[in-house]
Amino acid sequence: MTRIAIKFLSFKAEELSNYADNQWKLLLNNQLSENPTYVEVAKGAVQSYAFSMVKSKTEIIFAVDNDMNVVMTTGELKLGIEEKSKLYEYLDKKSSGWVTLTAGGRKRVGYGFYFKPFDWYFFVTEDEETFYKESKEIIIQTGYVLAGTIVFSIILLFLFTGYLTRPLRSIVSTMRHVISTNDMSHKVPVEFKDEIGTLAHTFNIMTGELDKAYKQIKQFAFKSVLAEKNERKIRNIFQKYVPKDVIDTIFKNPEQMLVGENRVLAILFSDIRSFTTISEGYMPDELVSVLNRYFAMMVDIITSHNGVIDKYIGDAIMAFFGAPVKRDDDAIQALYAALEMQEALREFNREQIKIGKPEFKTGIGINYGVVTVGNIGSEKKMDYTIIGDMVNLGSRLEGLSKPYKQDVIFSESVYRKAKGILPCRMIDKVVVKGKTQGESIYTAKKVVTPAEKKAWAYHNAGMKLYYKMHFKRAAKYFLAVQKLLPGDHVAGIFLERCRKYIKNPPGKDWKGLEVLTSK
Repeated sequence: MTRIAIKFLSFKAEELSNYADNQWKLLLNNQLSENPTYVEVAKGAVQSYAFSMVKSKTEIIFAVDNDMNVVMTTGELKLGIEEKSKLYEYLDKKSSGWVTLTAGGRKRVGYGFYFKPFDWYFFVTEDEETFYKESKEIIIQTGYVLAGTIVFSIILLFLFTGYLTRPLRSIVSTMRHVISTNDMSHKVPVEFKDEIGTLAHTFNIMTGELDKAYKQIKQFAFKSVLAEKNERKIRNIFQKYVPKDVIDTIFKNPEQMLVGENRVLAILFSDIRSFTTISEGYMPDELVSVLNRYFAMMVDIITSHNGVIDKYIGDAIMAFFGAPVKRDDDAIQALYAALEMQEALREFNREQIKIGKPEFKTGIGINYGVVTVGNIGSEKKMDYTIIGDMVNLGSRLEGLSKPYKQDVIFSESVYRKAKGILPCRMIDKVVVKGKTQGESIYTAKKVVTPAEKKAWAYHNAGMKLYYKMHFKRAAKYFLAVQKLLPGDHVAGIFLERCRKYIKNPPGKDWKGLEVLTSK
């Protein structure tokens, strides 16, 4: 319909253009084209013809000149400035064709053409709303029909879908009931003898089998809970005697219970000095109580650093770090544990002083090396423990803490791990009882005072000169240590040795090793 209306307007424009052209030819044939009066008569005839072509109240045929003045119109029409500006674009191009414009404040559509003899631009137009009215009505009516069809189709779809899916909804409802209540005895009604009916029947069979399996699982779960409770009881009992990591390993690999292995780990020995004398001031029950309080503090520190308590040897503690779980920092953790044990001992002694009891003094030795670790013993009685030469050396190092008057002494292997992490001080080079080779021994602190830091630097410098047999120069460093740390026992030992060797220099084969004859 829109195409027909467009063709109709263009047809009118063509007819008007032909009529105007005929009027102009008539003037030319009669040699009246230069006569203004006859030209005006021709223009009036064109306007009259335009009036005859108008078929509706909203249709307007008008023409404008070069000054955008309305020179001809079939109805009332006033052009605004913006409207003239838009129309001027058509006049300027002097082309013919379909136009959309605003005239007299109304949007219009139509056909335009330029007539050169009159120097007019003609517009055959119709109100845009009127022009598209029938098309819009058809579109709206079509929309109503389409919407009604869609709504009706949806209603039918829901009706048929509901009818077809009702058995499936019944299955879903039963499944939800089973999930919420765990009652697998609930069945789906079989309504049809088709695929959905087969599905419902199969679902009933499945829930029946699941119900049987569920009852078996509950029985297995009950037995598992009982087994877990029993295991937890066993763990709680044996953790008092065997480290937790060991118990975990045994439960995971019970067949490996009697298998030992060689492993590099850290060994810590701690002993209370002069414990026999201390115990004389206690009643037996008091002695047990104070020892339990002391051991509780020390064991907590050791286990917090992943250590394992191997055994109590009277008032001594033997522990190791690195089994059954090995870590990269086992040696460092052992050293931190030793230093924290000494800190805890100071707190313990403050309590001792408050209750009027003697203070405890302990020495700790640490070694790091290859030992044999595992469950050692027989099927009737065994210990998860460590054995080997490195264990014996750890015990000897603990024994050296007393003559050198140091809280903690450790071996060269521990020092290699600790240097750069903790402030360390070399104590001596010794050959412990039962060994033929020398061992450098060290001590360390978590934090040193400015005086200690300077004194330890002097001491380490003096040690280098001492082992190079520069005894006079070494003695000066040890004197400087004693000025910074009055009464420093280790500096006093080496100062005395330097004085001895200055008077009686050792032979060329001297290695600076102190051979110890006691443990």
